[in-house]
Amino acid sequence: MMQVFDTRVCRLGEGVFWHPQRERLFWFDILGKQMQSQTPDGPQDWDFDEMVSAGAWIDRDTLLLASETALSSFNLTTCACETLVLLEADNPVTRSNDGRADPMGGFWIGTMGKAAEVGAGAIYRFYKGELRLLFPDLTIPNAICFAPDGRTAYFTDTATQILNRVSLDAQGWPDAAPTPFMDFRAKGLNPDGAVTDAQGNLWIALWGAGQIAVYDPQGKPRHAITLAAPHVTCPAFAGSTLFATTATQGMTAAALADYPDAGKVFTLADAGEGRPEPQVIL
Repeated sequence: MMQVFDTRVCRLGEGVFWHPQRERLFWFDILGKQMQSQTPDGPQDWDFDEMVSAGAWIDRDTLLLASETALSSFNLTTCACETLVLLEADNPVTRSNDGRADPMGGFWIGTMGKAAEVGAGAIYRFYKGELRLLFPDLTIPNAICFAPDGRTAYFTDTATQILNRVSLDAQGWPDAAPTPFMDFRAKGLNPDGAVTDAQGNLWIALWGAGQIAVYDPQGKPRHAITLAAPHVTCPAFAGSTLFATTATQGMTAAALADYPDAGKVFTLADAGEGRPEPQVIL
C-alpha cells in the first residue's frame, strides 16, 4: 500500500509530475486554484486566480501550466506568469483537466465542462508554439500518456470507461484515428490519470476504486496498488518511486471519516522503473 507523502488535503488533486532538473515534485489542487510542491524546507504552494490542473517543465526555472483559459509559462524564481496560448478562453463552461508532456517535446492537454457537461471537452496538443485541436466532443478527458518511443499515445474519456490508443508520426502528431484499447465497463472501473514506465507498462489511476492498476503494453493486467483514498486521480514516477494525487470531491462526510487521508499525495518506493518527464519545447 502507498503511504502519505504530503499531508495537505486537495479537493481535486491532479497533474502530478517530477521536475528532473530540480528533483522536485509538483502537483495541483484544481478546485483550490493552487499548485503545490515539497522542498527540503517543507511544503510550498502557489495560488492562482483561476483553476490550474496540469504542467510540465520547460527549463530549470520555468514550468508550463495549464489553466482554465490558457497555457502559460511560470517562472519558479520570480513567479512571473506569461500566457503562451489561449485555451478555450472564450468558453466559460470549460476548464483544463489532465495533461502531460510527450516524448517529442509537445504537451497534450484536455479540457472539460466545469460541471462535467457531456461532450463539452476536448484534447489539444501544444508543440513549438502551435496549439492544435486533436479530439473534440469529450466529457472527461484523462489518462493522457505515451509509449516510451513516442509513437503511441493513450487517453480516455472517463465517462466512457474505455482507454484509447492512437499512433503518432515522427513529430508526435496523430497519424490515424484512435482505437479502443482497454474496456473497463465490465468491472465498473473509471480510468483517470495514467503514466507509462520504461518498459511501456501503463499505470492507471482508478477513480472510486482506490487503486492504481498496472497493465503491460498489450493491455494485460499485471497487478494493482491500493491507496487509503477512494478517488485516485494521477500517478507519476521519479526514478523508481511512484507518486499519486487523490481527491475528496464528491465524498460524503461518512466517507471522509472512513478515509482520513483522502485528498493527500501518496508515494511508494521501488514501485517500478519510471522514466524522466520530457522537456517541453517552445
